[in-house]
Amino acid sequence: MINIFRSFNPLNVIWLVVVLFLSRLGYLFHVPDKLEFVFVEPFARLLVPVAYEYAFSPVLNVLIAGVLVFIQALLLNYLINFYNLLGKPTFLPALMYVTLSGLFAPFLMLSAPLICNFLVIWMLFKLFNLYKGDDAKSTSYDLGMIVALGSLIYFPFIYLFLAIWIALVLFKPFNWREWLAGVLGYGTIFFFLAVFYYLNDRLGKFSNIFLPLGTKFPDHISINVKSYLLLIPVILILVLCFFKLQQNFFKSYVQIRKSFQLLFFIFLIAAFSFYVNSAFHLNHFILCIVPAAVFFAYYFLYASKKWFYESLYLLLLISLICFQFNNF
Repeated sequence: MINIFRSFNPLNVIWLVVVLFLSRLGYLFHVPDKLEFVFVEPFARLLVPVAYEYAFSPVLNVLIAGVLVFIQALLLNYLINFYNLLGKPTFLPALMYVTLSGLFAPFLMLSAPLICNFLVIWMLFKLFNLYKGDDAKSTSYDLGMIVALGSLIYFPFIYLFLAIWIALVLFKPFNWREWLAGVLGYGTIFFFLAVFYYLNDRLGKFSNIFLPLGTKFPDHISINVKSYLLLIPVILILVLCFFKLQQNFFKSYVQIRKSFQLLFFIFLIAAFSFYVNSAFHLNHFILCIVPAAVFFAYYFLYASKKWFYESLYLLLLISLICFQFNNF
């Protein structure tokens, strides 16, 4: 399977659909009677004055989520090949994204974090362009607006604002105007939201939007045991990827090295921003699969022992399919 996707062949799109179907087939047999889809945060609910939470049947909900994942996988694959992050054209980023997006049941349904992955990919296009781009101020302003838009959909997305400043540190010499431009971009969206609150006589509650940022970081997280079992091959592949990256790190171009550093920081930011939610939801971590898919693709592209990397990927794929067919 890995060898098929190592090459950049348009026919791989067909195989990608097959993997997408297999990684969701088990869940369709155990899909709940109702699946709620919350598109925006409660503080932005007035912007969408229609009842949409149960607009889709459970099966249609999962199918639409699968279509969105497929589109995101192709966009991510185009992004990685466009900036040549892996050194050669390949379909592995798309394969890894589709596989990781089927890791847990909450990943398989429509959710705000899933929608926000479009914004993460959009941000990456602009962030990687900072290295050679001339006008970083306008890019930074646009990125601030993207983060603000993501915050309306899913509030923990606000922490991805840090990725803008990290990218400026990595890619550009310090210029306070570029740093400020991101803040102004973010403030532009929330300024119009404040106007909307004012027009609806709710301006006094506007400051409550940012209260979750003061939430105490939790001491522990309650996750189902089977989730830990599924994470074993994921963690193993990540560790192998970082070893492979370390071996080739100084052989790569400066832009490639800095791009992978940025992806690592985005992974950490997405992972640790879950605490902002009042209730823990596993679907938050779907934000992590964009950078994780790139790391996975890097390892499988440069791994040398075919029997090992093919077996490792099959272990991951078979594990997530088995856990979907069984409720344990």
